[in-house]
Amino acid sequence: MENLEAVTVRHGLARATDAGGAMLLGHAVLMVQKLLSHFDLDAVLGEIVATAQTLFGAELAALWLYAPERRELTCTIPRQPHPVTIASGVGLVGECAKAPQVVNVADVTADARFAPAIDGAAQIARGSMLNLPLVDADGVLVGVLQLLDEDGLPFDAHAVATGQLLAALAAVALQAVKLHIRRLEYQRLQQEVELARSIQISTLPSVMPQVPGYEMYGHFQPADQAGGDLYDLVLLGGKLFVLLGDATGHGFGPALSATQMQAMLRTAFRCGADLDTACVQVNNQLCEDLPDNRFITAFLGLLDPSTHRVRFHSGGQGPILHWQAATNAAAWHAPTTFPFGAIPIDAPPPARELELAPGDLLAVISDGVYEYTDAHGALFGNARVADVFARYHALPLPVLTAKLLRAAAEFAHGAPQVDDVTLVLVRRLP
Repeated sequence: MENLEAVTVRHGLARATDAGGAMLLGHAVLMVQKLLSHFDLDAVLGEIVATAQTLFGAELAALWLYAPERRELTCTIPRQPHPVTIASGVGLVGECAKAPQVVNVADVTADARFAPAIDGAAQIARGSMLNLPLVDADGVLVGVLQLLDEDGLPFDAHAVATGQLLAALAAVALQAVKLHIRRLEYQRLQQEVELARSIQISTLPSVMPQVPGYEMYGHFQPADQAGGDLYDLVLLGGKLFVLLGDATGHGFGPALSATQMQAMLRTAFRCGADLDTACVQVNNQLCEDLPDNRFITAFLGLLDPSTHRVRFHSGGQGPILHWQAATNAAAWHAPTTFPFGAIPIDAPPPARELELAPGDLLAVISDGVYEYTDAHGALFGNARVADVFARYHALPLPVLTAKLLRAAAEFAHGAPQVDDVTLVLVRRLP
């Protein structure tokens, strides 16, 4: 009860300590306890109004909730098919919310501020009216409670003081209920986030394909709960399909786009499509499905283990790193065409080929590594990636990946990861 007592003192309600005030305080505390027992917002609102009518013997009570972002009041109780919404300052209820302050009127017909089509939910045309602002423990207006007496009996100072006490306790109860609802919504959102993340992770290869004479590794590290990157390594018809995609942005939307692309490509290849046909059809389908400001940069390659040649399309994904063991140096390959989903095409762009000699590495790395940024805006860049490969290219691929990511993190000096990081490494064994 410490918070309730603090609210009571702050609103100057300590003077309501006579027998009547104590009785009302007891009723109000019981009301708050009852409200907090079920955390149902509609039930809480109804209970506040019912309690007010009972305590004050009023013919009618109306409850308005305040939306601070719009500076509007909406009549919530009595419930109506089309609830009335007004701007702050309109009618007696709006005058109460504007200050916010108590507005006590002995005869509404004699007060120019009275709006018959609004005040009292348009259900009273005469009598006295007490308008009480509901201000929560943080000093924020949450609504207005209107008490209406058609017999014209004025609300005296004692009624105003006890009404303020009731309003303060009701505001605290409303705040607690809203916080509880937000907590439940957050928990539900977190559950959905975890489900989406688990679905996305399940689309990645759980084990690496076994290709004689080759070692391969994939790594995915999203910047958010779900990322817009994807990768795939799978044997299709005796060839190794290598995919790395990066949908614009990161989060759930890009994650869905990336997963959609991966599914379409796997389906296309399993239905007998070649690399060029898959490139055209998937690109054109993404053009239809994605919003105009969305696209996916992607590397699509097929490695023939018998010839050690990789034939690939790179739609906006680059640079592609071919680490050549014989010279211990990098050969860089630029993108071959536009990102997927950017513009429809009728024919595939010219594919490129590279040959992996013994010890060579094909490294397809998302821009989350190349563009890893320090606090001053400097980029990690191609040269630093090449330096890591020059020193550690002979290590097992998981270790090489860890070395590269550690180098990027150390370069950033604590700056946060702002983009998804994904790598696909394929090495022809010496």
